[in-house]
Amino acid sequence: MPERDPLVVAVGKGRLFEETLRLFERIGYDVEPVRRAVAERRMLASERTGRLRFLLARDRDVPTYVEHGVADVGIAGRDVLWESGADVLVPLLLGHLMPASRCRLVLAGPRAWQERNLRLAHNLRVATKYPNVAREYVWRRGLSAEVLGLSGNVELAPASGLADLIVDIVQTGTTLRENDLVELETILDVEACLIVNRAAQKLRPNEIQALVEALEQLS
Repeated sequence: MPERDPLVVAVGKGRLFEETLRLFERIGYDVEPVRRAVAERRMLASERTGRLRFLLARDRDVPTYVEHGVADVGIAGRDVLWESGADVLVPLLLGHLMPASRCRLVLAGPRAWQERNLRLAHNLRVATKYPNVAREYVWRRGLSAEVLGLSGNVELAPASGLADLIVDIVQTGTTLRENDLVELETILDVEACLIVNRAAQKLRPNEIQALVEALEQLS
């Protein structure tokens, strides 16, 4: 019987990359070749047993690779997953195993906004790197607001007059304080999660379940 292809795992090359690799090391995989692949700017690399092949992508692209079956499984933040709208399975949350992934997606703004009723404000402008999440939030809260998509440094938007408020990730709150901003509301508690392609779950259930169980046993 021919040997099965390795399970393809999509992982982001951003701030959680090293913590993600340590997670796989804890369940018995030697991922040093994957670390070398990043240093060599390669996008694909197998761990030493050959059972897993890692696809190294931008953090925001991981859900797309999994949804479309290029990868069987992946690890992504809930903020990235929600923003992408990807149709994938989420069998396991990993915040307790990847503490650096735990943070909050918040609505923030100048301190004066703490005393204002957002529902009574008109023509608000909200800057964010998460426009899809922000638009859903604005709709759900019944706010009159325009959402402006930015690629970075959203804290600059209120000070420059581009926007009244921002939606962004907060871990310690230091960046907000440095820009004279405060948290107004928490939109989403964020942590890393294991995501699974729907077709792969049907075609390779035993391998995927073994991975899920190995991670669960670390709890």
